[in-house]
Amino acid sequence: MTRAILEFAPAPTPIVGGFRTWTMHLWAFVLPAINLAFLVTGPHAWWSALLWTGPVWMLVLIDNQNFRDHRQPPEDLPSWPFDIQLYLLIALQLANHWFLGVMASKLVVSSYASFGTTFANLVGMAVVSGTTAGYSGIVLGHELVHRRNRFENFLGRLLLAFVTYEHFATEHIRGHHPRLGTSDDPATAKYGESLRDFVRRTIPAQFMSAWHLEKVRLGDANMKWTDPRMLQHRVLQGVVGEIGIVLAYLVVFGPVAMVFFLVQSRSAVVLLETVNYIEHWGITRATRTVTPVDSWDTDNWFTLHTLVGLSRHADHHSQASRPYHKLRFFEESPKMPYGYYGTILLAMFWNSRYQELAKAELRRRGLGPFRGGAAEGLPPLEVLSQSPVTP
Repeated sequence: MTRAILEFAPAPTPIVGGFRTWTMHLWAFVLPAINLAFLVTGPHAWWSALLWTGPVWMLVLIDNQNFRDHRQPPEDLPSWPFDIQLYLLIALQLANHWFLGVMASKLVVSSYASFGTTFANLVGMAVVSGTTAGYSGIVLGHELVHRRNRFENFLGRLLLAFVTYEHFATEHIRGHHPRLGTSDDPATAKYGESLRDFVRRTIPAQFMSAWHLEKVRLGDANMKWTDPRMLQHRVLQGVVGEIGIVLAYLVVFGPVAMVFFLVQSRSAVVLLETVNYIEHWGITRATRTVTPVDSWDTDNWFTLHTLVGLSRHADHHSQASRPYHKLRFFEESPKMPYGYYGTILLAMFWNSRYQELAKAELRRRGLGPFRGGAAEGLPPLEVLSQSPVTP
């Protein structure tokens, strides 16, 4: 595929003006706004529901142009304008969850014709709403669970619960971050591992890891269900909350809406784990300290500004508490072949080609299996799981 390449600036050049940076991050509203329009104007005729997936593919095409941005954010960049953006995005995503139920409540499966219309809307919703819940909802939740503010942390857990993946807040902070690039991390894809095999392995393993981490936090790794401390078990609280959300969709909006919600959640979770896959595939850590070469990222301008800074993933792991608008570019980190949109589709639908390109990049940089001493001599799991950024 031929891609236009545009260099915005060399790496050492700081971004001039906080307002310009803030306006560029307004791109993050595009996808959730498209989703809101899809839901508010629905249900749709079968052909119209499928046409609504078009804007999502347009975003992929734009992202694949690979406009590069190596500019660095100034350390004195004020946070409050970006926090306002974050809260507006949260409100928009919660509105999307509500209108998903409203739209689905109007659909029925009482005849072949109505079933066809409902199914077409389900497909359109899986693409538009599922992508939004993954790219906007989970990405926002990820940003928030890294913050120390209790209210923001709660909002992050709430967004994750709306895709039935609240345990990610525990596993990601206290499991993945300290253990990434090691055999103890279920969220690190192994060298040569396919996406299908990774997803099948990582989803149950992350849940079990989060469950174990919470028991350890409460003081007993072998704690029984009847122990009163289980009431403080955050993963159990999350599961109960998720069951409550599913039942609320059933009671308030009906069975069709409940199915729509679950399909949306599945789409979002698969997207999340595909992101984990391309962010850590084949990398093995050689040191106790996490460095920028221990994670994949991309210099893609469009990914950076539509996905709340997600593209600068190497810096996120180097300093997990750094807010999205202050994440830095590192030239030395391994680079994805495209932005997140294109790389995700490549990993999903042409995995052999993705692995071919990823292997070439690791070989070029001398990382993963091409670097000696990887992941050996690290502290035991119990030590690695003590995260300094736990809320």
